[in-house]
Amino acid sequence: MRFAEVNLFGVYVSPMSVMLVAAWVVTIAMRRFVARFGLLHHVWHPALFMAAVYMIVLSSMVLIVAS
Repeated sequence: MRFAEVNLFGVYVSPMSVMLVAAWVVTIAMRRFVARFGLLHHVWHPALFMAAVYMIVLSSMVLIVAS
């Protein structure tokens, strides 16, 4: 699939920027879910862990869109 620009209120933006925001929203939702059950306390470095989760979510979204 070819990545094409997205028309957002008359401004063309890169599809990667849309995926960055979407991955951020998914990661925030996952962080709230994990924090609600206290699972984030079992991680050595929570900020580093959430950064890694963000990269996993973003790369998964790119792979899904690209295929």
